[in-house]
Amino acid sequence: MNSAHYFSSPSGPFDRRRIEVTLAGRRFTASTAGGIFSPDGVDKGTEILLREVPDPAVSGHVLDIGCGWGPIALTQAMLAPQAEVWAVDVNERARTLCAENAAELELSNVTVCAPDEVPTGHRFATIWSNPPIRIGKPALHELLQLWLPRLDDGGEAHLVVQKNLGADSLLTWLKSMLAAVGDDFTVERLTSVKGFRILRVRRGADL
Repeated sequence: MNSAHYFSSPSGPFDRRRIEVTLAGRRFTASTAGGIFSPDGVDKGTEILLREVPDPAVSGHVLDIGCGWGPIALTQAMLAPQAEVWAVDVNERARTLCAENAAELELSNVTVCAPDEVPTGHRFATIWSNPPIRIGKPALHELLQLWLPRLDDGGEAHLVVQKNLGADSLLTWLKSMLAAVGDDFTVERLTSVKGFRILRVRRGADL
């Protein structure tokens, strides 16, 4: 798999395609295109994440790291209409499509932007992500170090990672990295489904 789409906008033609998908129990026609992650539909890992994790926080800031055309962020926005959902991606084409799909669903609580456009003071009650494992450990670690420490007190993050792509070693690294940030994080494997792990990070004095 070519990982360039995670870090740059593709140079090929921007030919939109329309696909039928169901998110949060709502069926609609989404816009996708080549040059982004999983343009043909909701990938298996994201499907598992959306099915297995608890609903996002009902209010506050909610984050989707690497939004692509938007299946995670759109689901968050429909499940938590009073929350402010931030859908971030480095790929400009993906951001365009995510914004179009949010508009298609009339979701006014979604902000689609590049990572550096998220206000630095924002903390997140919920973070969901199907992180780009194939970009390699250094880049992946940098990405997670940027966002996970921004969990708000009492907040939770859920990541879906294939077991055979290093989910267990990533779990070990997350524990070490977040322990260095503070002693109020807990990191665990929530569940394992069809070769995918869902990793949970929680922050809060009541943990």
